[in-house]
Amino acid sequence: MSDSDGKKTLGLTGGRPGSVKQSFSHGRTKNVVVETKRKRVVVAKPGAGKPVSPTTKSTSGNPAKRPAGISDAELERRMKALAAAKAREVEETAEREAEEKAREEERQRRREEAERKEREEREREEALKAKADEEERQKREAEEAAKRAAAAAAAPPEDSAAAPRSAKAAPKPAPERKTEREDRNRGAKARDDGGRRSGKLTLNQALSGGEGGRQRSMAAMKRKQERARQKAMGGQVEREKIVRDVQIPDMIVVSELANRMAERVADVVKSLMQMGMMVTQNQPIDAETAELIVEEFGHKAVRVSDADVEDVIKAEDDAPEDLSPRPPVITVMGHVDHGKTSILDAIRNAKVVSGEAGGITQHIGAYQVTTDQGAVLTFLDTPGHAAFTSMRSRGAQVTDIVVLVVAADDAVMPQTVEAIAHAKAAEVPMIVAINKCDLPAANPDKVRTDLLQHEVVVEAMSGEVQDVEVSAQTGQGLDELLEAIALQSEILELKANPDRAAEGAVIEAQLDIGRGPVATVLVQRGTLRQGDVFVVGEQYGKVRALINDKGERVQEAGPSVPVEVLGLNGTPEAGDVLNVVKTEAQAREIAEYREAAAKEKRAAAGAATTLEQLMAQAKEDESVSELPIVVKADVQGSAEAIVQAMEKIGNDEVRVRVLHSGVGAITESDIGLAEASGAPVIGFNVRANAPARNSANQKGVEIRYYSVIYDLVDDVKAAASGLLSAEIRETFIGYAEIREVFKVSGVGKVAGCLVTEGIARRSAGVRLLRDDVVIHEGTLKTLKRFKDEVAEVQSGQECGMAFEKYEDIRPGDVIEIFERQEVERKLD
Repeated sequence: MSDSDGKKTLGLTGGRPGSVKQSFSHGRTKNVVVETKRKRVVVAKPGAGKPVSPTTKSTSGNPAKRPAGISDAELERRMKALAAAKAREVEETAEREAEEKAREEERQRRREEAERKEREEREREEALKAKADEEERQKREAEEAAKRAAAAAAAPPEDSAAAPRSAKAAPKPAPERKTEREDRNRGAKARDDGGRRSGKLTLNQALSGGEGGRQRSMAAMKRKQERARQKAMGGQVEREKIVRDVQIPDMIVVSELANRMAERVADVVKSLMQMGMMVTQNQPIDAETAELIVEEFGHKAVRVSDADVEDVIKAEDDAPEDLSPRPPVITVMGHVDHGKTSILDAIRNAKVVSGEAGGITQHIGAYQVTTDQGAVLTFLDTPGHAAFTSMRSRGAQVTDIVVLVVAADDAVMPQTVEAIAHAKAAEVPMIVAINKCDLPAANPDKVRTDLLQHEVVVEAMSGEVQDVEVSAQTGQGLDELLEAIALQSEILELKANPDRAAEGAVIEAQLDIGRGPVATVLVQRGTLRQGDVFVVGEQYGKVRALINDKGERVQEAGPSVPVEVLGLNGTPEAGDVLNVVKTEAQAREIAEYREAAAKEKRAAAGAATTLEQLMAQAKEDESVSELPIVVKADVQGSAEAIVQAMEKIGNDEVRVRVLHSGVGAITESDIGLAEASGAPVIGFNVRANAPARNSANQKGVEIRYYSVIYDLVDDVKAAASGLLSAEIRETFIGYAEIREVFKVSGVGKVAGCLVTEGIARRSAGVRLLRDDVVIHEGTLKTLKRFKDEVAEVQSGQECGMAFEKYEDIRPGDVIEIFERQEVERKLD
């Protein structure tokens, strides 16, 4: 069998068994026997594709109508499968129709939303366009009205009496066309209207400012009309000169001076140029020059100072009838660990010591206590460590009574003496509380005797100073102490006026996370209320909240009441005075003046103005080694105390320099400053934030955290001691006498010596003495015993010595042999 192109293919003929011959490559062939089968044809029955109904169920079981080879069960199964398929098809069709309907609804909704947005945008554009057209129309009308007013004002008035005569004398004009007459009538009507309204000034005329849209004030428009009226009358009438009192500070800008005189800046600049000063309107001039300019323009000069801004806070003394009794302010002072805070704890029934790191007070605490008799007392607890001198000084300045705490087992100590000096300087009465009287080693009489050396005579020694023996642990003598305080306050007759602007002292200040700058203020006069505007040092603010010593929020604080004040724009210095002012503008002006004055003061103190000062400073910098540090603390008082303690560390060779001190967390700027100066960062009760920690790790800046000031001072002192050059100590170990001098080739001159005392060592230093005068100091090049190089030679033995780079040796010279030893030094 072959196809159309003649090739042999596998095929069948006649549909019956036969053989087929297959041809392969290289002439090979093969005969294959094939067999064909008849194809089975299945004819579908009528209604085979329809679902089977119950009526036809009986006929489906009819063998005559059933396909051959299918049982009843198989037929039933097929019928059920067919019915299920039909049901599924119906459900799927319904689901598709529902989905299509939902999609169509979503498309319709989106289409409507887009149409609505487009409609709103179109309406908005039309409204904006209409508004712009209306503004343009109003502007155009205002300009036309202003032009008409200006033209009418400039036109000279007509003489009503001469007009008829001139009209009679004039020849009769020729007839004119109707259009020309109408134009002339229209122009005359416009002129008459403008002339009638020329004396009035509308808002549109004032705002439009004439041609070009230039803004003019109402006064400028009136002046323009006045000039036009005077010009029309044929004469120039000068206005009356207004003489003003012009305030002149130490320095004033030219434009500001012109503004205060109400004169044109160009005129002031011209006058200055005529005086030989080439200045612009933005340049400042001194008070003397400004006074000359003011007098030249006919005004009166009033000299004022920049410090006059503080006159608003200078209050007069209160009248005696306005004063009311106030609680006394008691400051607890004394040496560290003598029990100041513990006594206050026992009085307050609180635990403050447990909250202080190391058991020592490092902040000034302000508390109010009500006694059993109902008396209100305000206590200030000051630190006793040597570093907190300024904080103790502040406590003495704002107090009425000083309670000097002295431990009965420790007697008078350095900080006790310092506290006595602060109390005497503040001229406040003192009460001596002899604490720890419950201890076996207590000796109150020794305390009283020691106080005599510092001119403090207690009542037991026939003096005037009250003394009470107390014990903070057992409560002994606390009632007597409170009675002594109450008696002293009655003698003082403390009074203040609560009905005036508040005035107080900042006891402590800190930067609190979440609350911002917070200042602990002791109100001294007046009443501080929420919402008051105040200025404190170089900062100002508005009282946002007042919190008392118990952490409760209050609305006001009267005299002798300590409160935390929130609402400052920055952290003030501890010891600053808080004053309430009327307006925020006054507070800002005062704060800015104080800040500028402090900046100038610091700049003047840090500048070397003469060549001698510059040379002395350079010489000092070369000879003194510095340990730079950056200090950040939790409160202002601690930062100040740390800086003062650092200034006391050092001597003529080394010192500690505080590059920067501040309040709050350690930031990236602190790390950058420390890296630039090679300084460590000291954190006192604060931590570095995450960016600062990452920056410190990258830049290799060391951050040290402390919570006790003892440890901080000791560590910095140890670090500063490392900058001291080691002390060189010399130890003489022997003497040798030169007997002979030999010349050795390759070595030079060699001294034949006899060790007369001690030991001669090769590693030791040597000095050559001639007639007991040192002529050379150096090291040995060689030390030989006979022909061998040796490390040392004992006394009474001979040896050979050669000096390094020195050969001027003679018989009879003495060699002094010594050893050098480096000893580390420490700061006291």
